[in-house]
Amino acid sequence: MVDAVLGASRVLVAVATRSLAGLEEATDVTLTQYRSLVVLAARGPQRIASLAECLAVTPPTASRLCERLVRKGLVRRRIDRGDRRQVHVALTESGRRLVETVTARRRAEIEALLGEVPEAARRSVVEGLRLLADAAGKVPEQDWSAGWEL
Repeated sequence: MVDAVLGASRVLVAVATRSLAGLEEATDVTLTQYRSLVVLAARGPQRIASLAECLAVTPPTASRLCERLVRKGLVRRRIDRGDRRQVHVALTESGRRLVETVTARRRAEIEALLGEVPEAARRSVVEGLRLLADAAGKVPEQDWSAGWEL
């Protein structure tokens, strides 16, 4: 089972990498940076410390990562007026469009891959992947724009 999941994860990482490739707005966006954008899209504006926790990195690492995304115009920062030590980050419209475009490209490629799975096995694949995602504590997809302005 572990080997099967490792094999599937390699395929999905390759799909994620290809989804970013060739997009002008994704020039020089790493998978880690893209993952940060996805967290912000799914969970809305975050304190740097909260984003760091979600990404399993240190706050200084998350801060540097966000600074690069700010320079690329994909994220914006805001210092909390009540506590200047607290920095909040959120997607810009360009960052949101990038996540939506990459997600659509990933979805299309995954649909094509799943089209190769025999019909009789699809229900088992879906059930197994849902159980795996639940075990990992996935964040459900949400309406990304629901009142998340900084």
